[in-house]
Amino acid sequence: MIENVGLQHCLSFINSQLQDGGKPQIHVGGNVRRAVTISRQAGCGAIAVAEKLAAYLQARSPADAAPWTIFDQNLMDKVLEDHHLPTRLARVLPEDTISRIDDILADLLDVRPPVETIVRQTTETVLRLASLGNVILIGRGSTVTTAKLPHVLHVRLVAPFEKRVEYAHKEYRQLNVTRDQARKFCLREDRGRERYMKKYFGTDVNDPLLYHLIINTGRVNYDVAAKLIGDAVLSLH
Repeated sequence: MIENVGLQHCLSFINSQLQDGGKPQIHVGGNVRRAVTISRQAGCGAIAVAEKLAAYLQARSPADAAPWTIFDQNLMDKVLEDHHLPTRLARVLPEDTISRIDDILADLLDVRPPVETIVRQTTETVLRLASLGNVILIGRGSTVTTAKLPHVLHVRLVAPFEKRVEYAHKEYRQLNVTRDQARKFCLREDRGRERYMKKYFGTDVNDPLLYHLIINTGRVNYDVAAKLIGDAVLSLH
């Protein structure tokens, strides 16, 4: 069974992993469970690629292995659950910078903890999940956070802008999102992710040296992208 996005699935994964006291599991041959981080431009199909990647890796895992699990937006839910914060607070932290004025107002009004606190807590959660292994971590600075872990593969997904707009328009069509709105969404998300990485990690998200693989999903379909990533993951020692 392959776990997908959804807090309950992720918590089930975590609970099963922690039955042994939270220590990383070891497979035959002494290899720690592997993990993947995915950084992406908006509209590259990161979730679709991650789902196919999870299926590819699960099919090649031992029968008793923990399910490969995707952590995307639900990662923030897990951070809040870990640190006993109301789940509703996840809505006030997009993957973007929040101004100092907003932070001061939030502190005064007790609306949410300072953004730096949530970023630190997210980083702690990312490291725990990556250490457990069999996880695919999307965004939230996970590439930088896990950079020193040898069993983690780092991937960047990119695509031509117009193709990304087309994908976003199609993906959110049921929400009556127009093509112009899809275009603005891609621009806003890209800028937000760049600012988030620069402010909190001092890193340029577009730096190719951060990644093992950079895949253009405008030229490589999702199935092939998943296989390329999966084979690279399985080659890690």
